[in-house]
Amino acid sequence: MRHEWLIPAAGFVVGIPCAQIAYCAEYMSIADAQKAAFPDAVAFEPVVIAADVKTAVASVAGRFDVDPKIARVRGANGTLGWFIVDEVIGKQELITYALSLDADGAVKALDVLVFRESHGDAIKLPAWRKQFVGKRPTDPVKLDSDIRNVSGATLSCRHVTDGVRRLLLLYERALSRG
Repeated sequence: MRHEWLIPAAGFVVGIPCAQIAYCAEYMSIADAQKAAFPDAVAFEPVVIAADVKTAVASVAGRFDVDPKIARVRGANGTLGWFIVDEVIGKQELITYALSLDADGAVKALDVLVFRESHGDAIKLPAWRKQFVGKRPTDPVKLDSDIRNVSGATLSCRHVTDGVRRLLLLYERALSRG
């Protein structure tokens, strides 16, 4: 299985290394998230999105804190879906998460990979993440609308929810076209 382009050096997951942060928890590796969402994958092929598409999505759904790392997931018989690693600001530090979409753009899984804050890590709980499964670009994907908040984790919930919404719009405007 090819996924080397997403596997960072030890101690890093896309952004700031845990060793440089006062509080940091690595919950899942990128490789483990890929395997859990797409056990039948044979390749994760990097996809580059044009800057004008990201700018158009950001004008509707807010800016990207970092450039998401996107891969088309290939199986033996074609495209299985999309795997995206993104980061959003929690309260002060980045939250690294992986969003897995099926071939039709519906959310298969949302996994928190690295959480770098001392509060708000309730977003890693399966019950909170599960409410994203099945969401599509046509859904609101909005906190306190179709996504529940977790008391004590409001900023984490809001920012990850906003990030997922941006990625779904990115799928709709760029990835769904091939």
